[in-house]
Amino acid sequence: MAAYAPYYGSVHRGAGYLSQLSTDLFEQSRVTVAEFLDCRPGDQVVFTRSTTDSLNLLAAVLPAGCQVFVFETEHHASLLPWTNARVTYLNAPRTPAEAVATLERALAGRDPYAPALVCVTGASNVTGELWPVKELAAAAHAHGARIVLDAAQLAPHHPVSVRELDVDWVAFSGHKLYAPFGSGVLAGRADWLQEAEPYLAGGGASRKVARREDGGVEVEWHTTAARHEAGSPNVIGVYSIASACRALTEAGFENLVERERHLIAKVREGLAEVPAVRVLSLFGDDAPRVGVISFVVDGWNSSHFAAALSAEYGIGVRDGLFCAHPLVRTLLGSEPQAQGECGGPRGRSGRALPERHPRQLRRRHPPTSTSSASSARWGSSSRTAPSGSTARKRAAACRPSDPRPAGGYASRPMAKAASRSCWEYVRNATWVSVASTPGILLMRPGMMSARFSWRATRTRAIRSYVPVTE
Repeated sequence: MAAYAPYYGSVHRGAGYLSQLSTDLFEQSRVTVAEFLDCRPGDQVVFTRSTTDSLNLLAAVLPAGCQVFVFETEHHASLLPWTNARVTYLNAPRTPAEAVATLERALAGRDPYAPALVCVTGASNVTGELWPVKELAAAAHAHGARIVLDAAQLAPHHPVSVRELDVDWVAFSGHKLYAPFGSGVLAGRADWLQEAEPYLAGGGASRKVARREDGGVEVEWHTTAARHEAGSPNVIGVYSIASACRALTEAGFENLVERERHLIAKVREGLAEVPAVRVLSLFGDDAPRVGVISFVVDGWNSSHFAAALSAEYGIGVRDGLFCAHPLVRTLLGSEPQAQGECGGPRGRSGRALPERHPRQLRRRHPPTSTSSASSARWGSSSRTAPSGSTARKRAAACRPSDPRPAGGYASRPMAKAASRSCWEYVRNATWVSVASTPGILLMRPGMMSARFSWRATRTRAIRSYVPVTE
């Protein structure tokens, strides 16, 4: 990205050298992504803003009368875009075979002559478990339906072949592949894309615009991927996606998968040593997965526990429902309609946790500021967050050579136990993101250097000290 920045120019909109160079890089990036996904001849690669944007684009081009089938276990990016279609939500399966059987039963009962689409994830963003994509694609096609794969969590960890999996479309985000935020891909069959109105109307999507005799305008839209890429594109984001695809291919997925399996096994062994930690899974402990592990810490509100890991041990923290609320409630065994916000101080039953938990947290993290802003955030002056300087000192005390801050808090046994168990994993992983839902923490390795990982986690420690609610 830094090498390209000095040559930055407008795409498809100039005859100058910089514009021509940017256009060539932009279109060559399309070829690179198609090769990375092993697309079929005739497939289109459309650049978007994210996986969410890609699936909303696909939702906008569905044929009239299309019925969509989606499991309740999906990320909201896959669960929610289908507002203009008839949607059948499928219950969470407990085995891959049950997932295929559930889909087949649902498809067998639909109108066989109407268009249909199945939307499924390749790997869960909550549990990391791999879904039987090839088998689900075969079931969809056997009943005359098409299938789109949400590969946001899969593409960085495993090779994704459109041809081998026999899916009709693939969607993913650039930042999941370690490119910048704000870029994404929808790749697959061109017919629905070509037949629908442009996702956005404007320059770039239009091939010819002329005035009509009645005073209006007549538009001829492109039939290529440009039809749905109106406006000046995110050239640097697109080029970064292509660079990330090349880097992953050159690194070799076989080596990456093997290393990730080692890291997963190591952290699971460490977590097993903590009695209060319970690892969550949809398909079972032995199910293949990418580098994501979710677990419950009994007796702790997830926001408070996440804050402890962040402030005391410098481990990057996020708590919430991971934009997969129905799945998380299934994993926690709560009712589908149970109340509770992302990161809110709720127990697994949806009831507020006993006051002793926040009281313990306040005793171990005494207030250091009573400003009106922090009082508003915490609800009262007795629950104020630490000042910025105090948080920075605590975060800066964390070092890769020692996970504990200077003068660490020995009175937090659960945080200490879990952090010790996870520490070797954190130190050896190239990137770890720890997140939690009400009762769930999630870990994920990636591909940043240890040095940058520590800078990132220390920054997150400052940002995450105050429990968030979304």
